[in-house]
Parts: sequence; C-alpha cells; structure tokens
Amino acid sequence: MKIIRVLLLLVVLGAIPLLLTAQTPPHPNGGNAPGPGNTPVGGGAPLGSGMIVMIALASAYGARKVFDFRRRSL
Repeated sequence: MKIIRVLLLLVVLGAIPLLLTAQTPPHPNGGNAPGPGNTPVGGGAPLGSGMIVMIALASAYGARKVFDFRRRSL
C-alpha cells in the first residue's frame, strides 16, 4: 500500500510541470509603436547599484568564512 502512495505522489508531482505554464513576457516599450523611447524588457531598471550591493555582501560573506576557518584551524 505504501508503494502505491509513493508512486501516486511521484506521478502527481511529475505531471504538475506539464500543467503549469508561465506568462509571456511583456512587449518592450509597453506595447507602443517602436520609436526613440523603446526600452528593453524590464523597463530599463538600473542594475549598477544592485550589483554593487550584491558584490559587497558576497565579499563580506567570504571574508567571514575565511576568518572563521582561520580561527578554527589555529
């Protein structure tokens, strides 16, 4: 009986991706005619400051890991 439950669960979980679909991406420039204001998908969001924050957080995490490793090994 337990094998049947597991198989049924696997079949249901395997079928879920087939039934779900994602939305289509929006048209650049909000669906207006292309022109000088044609922005990329995502609205031209600034990525520079977000990347700096991500790099700073990753550097701090790596420094903490190195600090903990050196402190444990001494």
